[in-house]
Amino acid sequence: MISQERHSNKSVIIGGIFALWVVMFVQVPAASAIPSYARQTGFPCKSCHYMPPELTPLGRAFKLNGYTMTGKPTVTSPSKGNTSGLNILESFPLSVLFDTSFTSLKSPIPGSQNGSFEFPQQASLFLAGAWATHVGSFVQVTYTSQGDHFTWDNSDIRYANSTKLVGKDLAFGITLNNNPTVEDLWNSTPAWGFPWVGSDWAPGPTAGALINGGLAQDVAGVGGYAMWNNHLYLDATIYRSAHIGASLPNTGAGQGFNIRGVAPYWRLAWQQDSGNNNFMVGTYGIHMKSTPSAVTGLEDSYTDWAADFQYDRVIPQFRGDVISLRGTYIRENSALVATAAASTDPIVQHHLNTAEMNAEYHFGDKYSATAGWFNISGSSDSALYGTGAVSGNFQGDPRSNGYILNLSWWPVQNIGITAQYTGYTSFNGAGTNYDGAGRNADSNNTIYLLARFVF
Repeated sequence: MISQERHSNKSVIIGGIFALWVVMFVQVPAASAIPSYARQTGFPCKSCHYMPPELTPLGRAFKLNGYTMTGKPTVTSPSKGNTSGLNILESFPLSVLFDTSFTSLKSPIPGSQNGSFEFPQQASLFLAGAWATHVGSFVQVTYTSQGDHFTWDNSDIRYANSTKLVGKDLAFGITLNNNPTVEDLWNSTPAWGFPWVGSDWAPGPTAGALINGGLAQDVAGVGGYAMWNNHLYLDATIYRSAHIGASLPNTGAGQGFNIRGVAPYWRLAWQQDSGNNNFMVGTYGIHMKSTPSAVTGLEDSYTDWAADFQYDRVIPQFRGDVISLRGTYIRENSALVATAAASTDPIVQHHLNTAEMNAEYHFGDKYSATAGWFNISGSSDSALYGTGAVSGNFQGDPRSNGYILNLSWWPVQNIGITAQYTGYTSFNGAGTNYDGAGRNADSNNTIYLLARFVF
């Protein structure tokens, strides 16, 4: 007999999980090439970015060292005895981003107008730069036209220092952040991975791994990281739920995820520099137990583990052009005890596989062309993946796959123009009539145009 507690908030649980899975797939990285960093260091944006948000070796070193490297004058006062020191920037580290975009689907969503302009799609304010001698930040708040309000976005505040370990350099630090993988140094993990931009309303596959944006801006985490000898990178962070807009103490009501205890995130990577080549291979993951729509009761359990790589090759013969190859594979194993009980679903154990790869050619720092491929597969469950027109899943199959083509032009280093095409060969479990209402996978093929201004 299923208890009354198991049945409570059934519709909220299923609806919340469905919405979060949609968000997991369509979420795209926000900008990380921030002019306040250029003002702080005196370096042009291209010193730290092949193209935003892709980091060069110098850009990774800047982030590793807590966003604190400076090349411009600072206000300083020495520390002596019981007198505190001071080291702050002369200019306030504030930047602004403004995006305007156009989105069009191959086939309109029934009953809606196709071809939508957004002015703006989003606008962001950044507090990004050195706060003190060893403390710096990347803090972002974002206004979206669809939500018509500002809200907290990707943020990472760091303490960083360095020492020696067995005669080799050791950079280490503490991170406070709100999105697992946002603290990472490479562009093969979800927070800063391809695609760099995307529509905020075009349909996306229902299924997505927890670590692939599922907890973004919904958690608070504290952790430590270290890079030894510019080769071995380690990161460990623990997260708790931190629902924006929800009152405290947390009751969990209406929330798809409520972390029980803490959710540990881990990251291990090996980096190798050789002349014009930079190669990284690594692994990352997270484990979480959650009680949907409550802070007590039956628990869902998720374990995500992933492998990734990144290779950047500078080509001197071609005036310093760069070719970049990146990929990640995520395996999610879940035991959805609470969700299954609430929906009387007999299937508890699930798995989900996500594979993503992309290749990019940078023509200097002005143009780039990128081709990406993605594939999502896993165990079927018609109760978990609900039906419905456009966003529904008629067969209960999480399978989706397709490709993304991107052309970017940065006429100046703080203004970017992007054209992107997303094509689907399978969507929510099928190529044709995937929603049971006659819509095909390629009906969701998307043309997306973006103009980005950062200053």
